Amino acid sequence: MAKVELKQPVIEEIAGQIKDAQSVVLVDYRGLTVEEDTRLRKELREAGVTYKVYKNTMMNFAFKGTDFESLAPNLEGPSAIAISTTDATAPARVLSKFAKTAPKLELKAGVVEGTYYDAAGIEEVAKVPSRDELLAKFLGSIQSPIANFARVIDQIAKAGGAEAAPADAEVKAEEPAAEAAAEAPAAEAPAAE
Repeated sequence: MAKVELKQPVIEEIAGQIKDAQSVVLVDYRGLTVEEDTRLRKELREAGVTYKVYKNTMMNFAFKGTDFESLAPNLEGPSAIAISTTDATAPARVLSKFAKTAPKLELKAGVVEGTYYDAAGIEEVAKVPSRDELLAKFLGSIQSPIANFARVIDQIAKAGGAEAAPADAEVKAEEPAAEAAAEAPAAEAPAAE
């Protein structure tokens, strides 16, 4: 079998994984211990991220003609790829967090939702909360005014509707007096002429 025939399935595997990817991040994994690598793979798997080590030439061929072609210049030295099809910030977030405990892990670059980021850019992307966290914050901000309104209504109801009735009666009693006062000057005006 020719070398090309052996390489083609690997290239197709990479292309298939990145086809629907929201983000792809490249890292240099040199210097990681087996324990660290196992822990990293577990964290990425829990976040729904595919993590694999491929040859740079294979990744380069798979990236050609895709949004991830801009990663080609970063394919030097040992490279691993983290791919997410569901959460665009998950690979950057998990890898960045892990790199703080394992300084040997080096972020190279990545493409998140079609935009290329260098290592510093990936660090910034990592600061973006996950989709679930953003939805929780959004729902909390929507619920807060409603909950406050419900509390105020509840406090008014507990204070008693009896207090609200006299206040209404006072307002209604003031209205006829105000109307009479407004009519009185109008009635005096013709008499003065």
